[in-house]
Order: sequence, then C-alpha cells, then structure tokens
Amino acid sequence: MALLPYALARPFLFGMDPEAAHELTIASLTRTQGSALRWAYASRPVSDPITLAGLRFPNRVGLAAGLDKNARCIDGLGAMGFGFVEVGTVTPLAQPGNPKPRLFRLPEAKALINRLGFNNEGLQSFITNVKQSALYQGRGTGCCGPNPMLLGLNIGKNAVTPIERATDDYLTCLDGVYPYADYVTVNISSPNTKNLRSLQSDEALDALLGAISERREQLAQQHGKHIPIFLKIAPDLDADQVSVIAQTLKRYGTNSTGQVNNAWGVIATNTTLSRDAVKGLAHAEETGGLSGAPVLAKSNQVVSQLRAALGKSFPIIGAGGIMSAEDAVSKIKAGADAVQIYTGLIYRGPGLVKEAAALIKTRCAS
Repeated sequence: MALLPYALARPFLFGMDPEAAHELTIASLTRTQGSALRWAYASRPVSDPITLAGLRFPNRVGLAAGLDKNARCIDGLGAMGFGFVEVGTVTPLAQPGNPKPRLFRLPEAKALINRLGFNNEGLQSFITNVKQSALYQGRGTGCCGPNPMLLGLNIGKNAVTPIERATDDYLTCLDGVYPYADYVTVNISSPNTKNLRSLQSDEALDALLGAISERREQLAQQHGKHIPIFLKIAPDLDADQVSVIAQTLKRYGTNSTGQVNNAWGVIATNTTLSRDAVKGLAHAEETGGLSGAPVLAKSNQVVSQLRAALGKSFPIIGAGGIMSAEDAVSKIKAGADAVQIYTGLIYRGPGLVKEAAALIKTRCAS
C-alpha cells in the first residue's frame, strides 16, 4: 500500500492473511511517512472547512479509530488527505487482545469481521508515539498551516477491568491523552470487550459521562484548553435506546438554554453484530463486529435518529459502511456533520479519501 499504487498493491495484500496484511501496511506507512516515498500514497487534502464542536476541520472526511491502534503512523495516514485522523483505541495497560485468527475478509459483501479486542501497546507507548508525530511537533513550531489536520485519540477499558470499574480506566486514559488531543473519543461500543456495550444503558451512561465531564473540567484548568469529547455508539440499538443516549448527551452537551456547549459529540456507529446481510458467505458466522458495506443502512438510520433527537447543531460524526463517495454523501444527508472511513480504505485505498471529500464539498455545502 505504501510503495505501490493501491490498484497494484491490493491483490498482493488480499492474498495475505488479513491481520498480516494490516501489520505490513502499518509498518510500511510508519517507515515511509517521513520520507519522499510517502508521495506514493499522499494527496493534497480537499479544502472544505467546517467548524464542529468548536474545532475547525479542514474537510469532512476522517479516519476512524482501529486502523492505527498504537498511533504509529499518524503522519502517513494524514498525508492521504484526511481532514482528521483518529487513532486508538488505547487502554491503560498493554494487552494482546483476543486469540488469532481474529480478522476476516468477506469480499463478496465488501466487509470485514474483527474480534481484535483492543489489542494495543498501552497508554504510555501510545502517548510517546503521538508526541513523536510531525503533526504534534509541528504545532509547537507553527508550521502546520492555517488548516492543520485534526487528531482524535480514542480511549477504552482493559479487558481484565471489571465493568463496574470501567470509569477508572476511561479517566486514566483521559488524563494521559488530554494534552495531545484535538478531541477524545470514548469507545463504549466495541462488541469485542465483554459487557462493554452495557455502558450505553441509561444509568451507566449517565454515571460515565458525569465522571468524565467532571474530570475534563479539571484537566481544562490544568492544561489551559477545553477539548470536546465524542461518544462512540453501536449500530445495534433500537429507537428507544438511541433516544436514551441522545437525552443523556443533551444533558451534558447543552447549556441551560438548550444551546450546544461544544463539550460533547457523538460518533455513530461502530461495527454490528448482525449477520443478516452476509448470511451464507464464508466467515459470516465468525464472532466479532461486522464492518463495511452491510453497515451503511444501519449506521445511517442511527445517525438520522440522533439528528432528530439532538437537534441541528449537536456534533455528529457518521461512521460505518462508507465504501464510495456516494456513501459518504448519504451519511451527511442522514444528518452527520462529518464522516469517518475505515473498511472502505481497505477495499478502495487512499483514493477514496479525496473522492469522498470532493463529492461532499460539491453536494453538501454548509
């Protein structure tokens, strides 16, 4: 991917074990991101700036978390033309994740199934990598230009942490990443960490958001900046569940007059447990979260429900199922302010980033 045009690299990568191909890609991007070789995948970003959650996004296409769990290739990914890149999910302690094999392609459905389980090198290694990125270092020297790419840092809980103490892990991660993030994402929707999605329920969510909001105020005073926090939710929610989440977000994300306070946003959605769209395909019954084309309609439905419940100004980032520029536009039309890509990048390559950003700019003028 890093050294060849993607049309040539993809057959080679798709001939490998999916996780081995992923690791090779990350290693290649890490090795080339600071060199002239990055022009093999680099693209000038489309200029389509919007202000969302108090931040100025250079364009409305971002990278979803999960591709670069350890923040090793922020600059290489950013060179592809993204307006924002989200890395992680990181947990307080390093953990191996679930046993292999744990990543599967379903090419007939343009989909992936993963049960990786927040495999990562831990918070301290993650922060070290963020600090070493040219994006982070360049901000200190004022060399990033008028519309620098934004960086999101995605946090989670360790598998061994009891769900009753999940808040402790999120607060530990928030303390660590806060100084380096443009925004932080709280991942409570991965299906691959036991009981994690139970944090989306009414009382658990209210307690988690309350604790994070209180800690964020302390960190804002300590570091002299107030960064927004996005909540990443699942597509496997019914209308009542979406309504509960929306009402909880409004309690913390709006002021006493109902105006958005730029404290909270939402990312919809993560992967799905449903297999309705892939029945009969090889690997369709593997345990894990399904991503790619089959998630588009479910994700768009959740985005639409959130927009109706949250109002026109509440920050919503749409993720899930974007395999073409038209898919990206459909998510904006459903109510998202910006979008994120992951599986589409695997199937289509870096060209999808510019295609999506350009079509959104043409079709979805603010």
